[in-house]
Amino acid sequence: MSDTAYDVLIIGEGVAGLTAAQTLGAAGLRVATFEAQLFGGLVINVNELDPSPADGPVAGAEYAADLMQKSAEAGVESIPEPVTALRAAGNVLEVMTDGGTRTARAVIVASGAKLKRLGVPGELDFEGRGVSQCADCDGPMYQGETVVVVGGGDSALQEALVLTHYCERVHLVHRRDRYRARPDLVEQVQANGKIKATFNATLSAVQGDDVVKSVTLQHADGRTELLACAGLFAYIGLEPNTGMLPADVARDAQGCVKTGEDCESALRNVWAIGAARSGYAGALTDAIADAQRAATAVQKRLT
Repeated sequence: MSDTAYDVLIIGEGVAGLTAAQTLGAAGLRVATFEAQLFGGLVINVNELDPSPADGPVAGAEYAADLMQKSAEAGVESIPEPVTALRAAGNVLEVMTDGGTRTARAVIVASGAKLKRLGVPGELDFEGRGVSQCADCDGPMYQGETVVVVGGGDSALQEALVLTHYCERVHLVHRRDRYRARPDLVEQVQANGKIKATFNATLSAVQGDDVVKSVTLQHADGRTELLACAGLFAYIGLEPNTGMLPADVARDAQGCVKTGEDCESALRNVWAIGAARSGYAGALTDAIADAQRAATAVQKRLT
């Protein structure tokens, strides 16, 4: 199948992609979005977005659903297929999926990122049996239990705080000597008696039988510690979903797309926004700002 009638194709239906799609669709451009999984991206697993991008508290799934509705109302077509490749073909850009090739005058890469894994023995073996990446989803399974959270950024501290609503003890393990999260989150963690911080340590293995029973910590001073727990949650950063892009789209060491101030990449008429973009600050408000900036640039280029 081939369709050459699009003005803009947007890879990803997370907050950044849907915000750009709604803006461009409302401007009268023919726009389609691609999504490999469920629209909304990582925010759909968050019960309350912090900071909130709306007027007052809002759940991630609710916010994403509202964006999806507004995108549809703006005439944007949603294509539930993962993008496998992107390439320039003369004056147009081709976006390929297993379902065929669509072409457009411009492409916005809003493919987001996935949570990095620790890469330690036992992590994959116990996935879904004590190893999780969603505190809001799986926290209720650990009522009265002890769990371990790895990381020192905003996500790690936020998820540790969520887990205290269910767990008796939350061990927060960080490889450095201090957190790198927002000061307000650090204050909340320090004031929460259920959270025990372990600095200057890494997690080196996960053990158990049918489910997780313990993890092994490696301390900077050489000590090894076996820590009994029922669950492990790792929040050590994100890995961008940019593997479908051609080599002439310049990326940084982490795989994020390098862009100019208006979010355009080295490949003309290809923009990158949100977690797919090098230099993205990480907050939901930053993703929205990226989307608006790129949408403005695309409109100027195409109209």
